[in-house]
Amino acid sequence: MIEQLRLTCDRLVSHRQLACGHSYCGIPVHGKDIFIYSNTDTERKPLLLTGHHGDISAMTFGQSSRRLLLCSASADYIIVWDVEQCQKRSQEGKIAAGTIVGSLLGDVVHLSFCSSDERVAACSGVTVYILSSEKQEVISALAGHLGPLTSAEFCPWNKHILITTSEDRTFKVWNLETETVCYQSFVLSASPLISSAFLEENRHVIIGSTDGQVWCFSFPDDHKCELVTKIEIQKVERRLHNSQQETLGQQAESVKQLPADEVEISKPILKMAPWSSFTDTTIPERDSSWLCVGSSDGLYVVNVATSELLTVLYFRDYPNLSLSVAGSWSISPGLDNSMVFLVSSLFTPHVVLVKLHLCELEGIWAGDEGFSVFPSSPLLLESPLNVELKKKEANHPKKKGEVKDQPLVFHSVARSSGYASAPRKTMFSPKTNIQKNPFFKKARKNAGLLLKDYPGDSTAPIIPHNHLSIASKPVHCIQYSGDGKQILCGLGNSSVLLYKSSLSGNPAVYTGHDKPVSSVSWSLSRQWWLSASEDRTLRLWSHGSPEPAIIMANSRFTKPIRSAQFYYLDKFLLFASGPSLYLYLYNVDITRDDIKRYQQRSVVKLAKCFTTGSATDITAMSAANDFLSYIVLVCGSDRSIQVFDMNKGVVASKLADPHSRAVHCITQNKGSMFSTQALDSYNLFLTSAVTDGVKIWDLRTLSC
Repeated sequence: MIEQLRLTCDRLVSHRQLACGHSYCGIPVHGKDIFIYSNTDTERKPLLLTGHHGDISAMTFGQSSRRLLLCSASADYIIVWDVEQCQKRSQEGKIAAGTIVGSLLGDVVHLSFCSSDERVAACSGVTVYILSSEKQEVISALAGHLGPLTSAEFCPWNKHILITTSEDRTFKVWNLETETVCYQSFVLSASPLISSAFLEENRHVIIGSTDGQVWCFSFPDDHKCELVTKIEIQKVERRLHNSQQETLGQQAESVKQLPADEVEISKPILKMAPWSSFTDTTIPERDSSWLCVGSSDGLYVVNVATSELLTVLYFRDYPNLSLSVAGSWSISPGLDNSMVFLVSSLFTPHVVLVKLHLCELEGIWAGDEGFSVFPSSPLLLESPLNVELKKKEANHPKKKGEVKDQPLVFHSVARSSGYASAPRKTMFSPKTNIQKNPFFKKARKNAGLLLKDYPGDSTAPIIPHNHLSIASKPVHCIQYSGDGKQILCGLGNSSVLLYKSSLSGNPAVYTGHDKPVSSVSWSLSRQWWLSASEDRTLRLWSHGSPEPAIIMANSRFTKPIRSAQFYYLDKFLLFASGPSLYLYLYNVDITRDDIKRYQQRSVVKLAKCFTTGSATDITAMSAANDFLSYIVLVCGSDRSIQVFDMNKGVVASKLADPHSRAVHCITQNKGSMFSTQALDSYNLFLTSAVTDGVKIWDLRTLSC
């Protein structure tokens, strides 16, 4: 940030609305006069505008590109100035004059033009006045708030819609044609709402308060706003600092960490502006949800779509700025891919014009190198994934004693030689009119339909195909088989149901657990599947067998198994219990001794046990089994997501506070035999938390 202009006023202007455009900025002088400075040539003599008899309380520039208008308000007049005409009159030695559009409307605290500059909204007390910018005319006066108004903004894509915020902690949407309220919000906060902005690309309206909270509402055509997300600046700032410290280590701690003895200050949302208004068309479309927020200690860039803070520009990090705490902001796009701010000091009568080149913020969209779900190096010699299970050959003991005499005929009934029967008169004749069984042909045809590629241009299915209700049996987990022919359902009554994918017919029922089933998983070969339960046991079943091939008893684990699956192309069993992540080798042997049926011949062996970095209980887990991958994603009860590198056996990275609550569900894009996807898409995964919605993440940048 570069300080282009620093002015000292004769009185405090910290809580007044100042005017800043891409070429000019306006500052009150001596209370009732205005100085217009050039943003590009600050040495030029400012343009003096006189006409007010009272102290100027608010100013704003117009939005139209045809001509540059300035509106200023005081207790006596509201005046609209044509800046270019005023400059021409001043150069001719005449007094610059404006058009009075309102008089004696009270203490005006906020002004705003519509997109065409035809109308001006002026907030005074509990009333917002809609004025004509061409003549002195009050088009309408809208009153309805219970407290003084703090801001009013016209909708950029519909000039007949206006939004107002108030100290009564609500906002209203007005229809200027009918002069009625389209929508009135609930009480959003314990603090007054002081700022508002529109995101035109996403059709969202943003509301800011004095206690540092930002609300994003949808803004449909019927203007029935619905809350999309809520952001607390201090929380996302703390999350950003924690992630920077973990990424950069001690360097980030010495640079970015707040001093321990520093007093925590409030972060009011003084001004907001969409990022897309400052950039050209060469910037990617992902910045359409980025928001610039001016607060008391600096500029915050927030991604509203992900509720994440992208970066912060603190005043204290720029020693060349003669500003420490801001009282008011005015933000405008500048020339040459830049943005300009007009910021007033909170405690001193100073106003600073700051210019920021957007190239300084290239690090926002550059992203850091993260991870890939595909291996980039071979296995290490000491890697846990290199462990092998030594399979014992079956040792069948020889029977003692000599071989007993065996009969010459091995059947209980010997066929007659045929001498006593009548001679055969009909000789052998081959059958030549055999028809093929159409059942197998139909079955083969249907099997081919199941393996057809899913159409890439088709939308997600939204029409229910079948609905099956299981009375008093809550479904805790569900999974398709890899070929899409069968579905496993783990129930709350400790049983597992195996359905056909069409949900037709009676399911196969598997019992044995004592508590609700928490996880089910198919093997890649679809010969085996496993079930884990809250009773701290894991059972591996052979497809079609009513008895489990492997039972891992609860004596091995101290806490319930939250998630379990096959891993590394069915080589391992991977599951989570408490703060531990277990990796087991196994060998399935379904043969049994009829006398000692209780003895299982299958073998399991612990390959490695991992512990989460903060020793927090694991709430969800995900890993790819359809292809070789070293990455395992683990979610903890401390609201973190940890990335395990199973090749090295360590926690490679940690995302702190990705959700406001603990993640209860995580899933990766593991691919499918029915579709072909780009390799980069396999690095995406989804997380969900209660009251926090669903987020999609990129493993390569570890960003939402």
